[in-house]
Amino acid sequence: MALQATPYKIELNFSDMDRNVYETLRFTVARHPSETEERLAARLIAYVLFYHEQLAFGRGLSDVDEPALWEKSLDGRVLHWIEVGQPTSERMTWCSRRTERFSLVVYGSLRVWQGKELDPVRQLKNLNVVAVSPEALEELARDMPRSLNWAVMISDGELFITDEQGQHEVPLEWLVGER
Repeated sequence: MALQATPYKIELNFSDMDRNVYETLRFTVARHPSETEERLAARLIAYVLFYHEQLAFGRGLSDVDEPALWEKSLDGRVLHWIEVGQPTSERMTWCSRRTERFSLVVYGSLRVWQGKELDPVRQLKNLNVVAVSPEALEELARDMPRSLNWAVMISDGELFITDEQGQHEVPLEWLVGER
């Protein structure tokens, strides 16, 4: 019997002072059976970093032809393709050819990945890559409740998330491009 996705009810009180975006967002997101809570937290961080009214969660792990998140135009063109994790250079090239803007949120141990996978594609003109602190991500994902309530603030490029466990500063490092 196939494992089922786990639904998470999300409420984000979102303040992005750098872009003058202030929203209260409520939605449900599914965690794929093979997805870790850290990856789910990284997808939520990607959602707030690149928030736009048209931004939606893709099937990601369930469908290799879809990203973790994407923004589409009204005529169905992919304007922004967002991946999460440590994809291969071939995957990054493939994704970047399908969109106007390609962003990647990476986490975990990046030393080997950067040299092997990121360095060959740094020249892609539509590429943006941001690294999330693995320690901060692990802390956010620890004992993640199925009903998640985050107060998120972005100010001067710094990301702060307040949840049931307290306030977390989430260090970000832009490896390529910018938000």
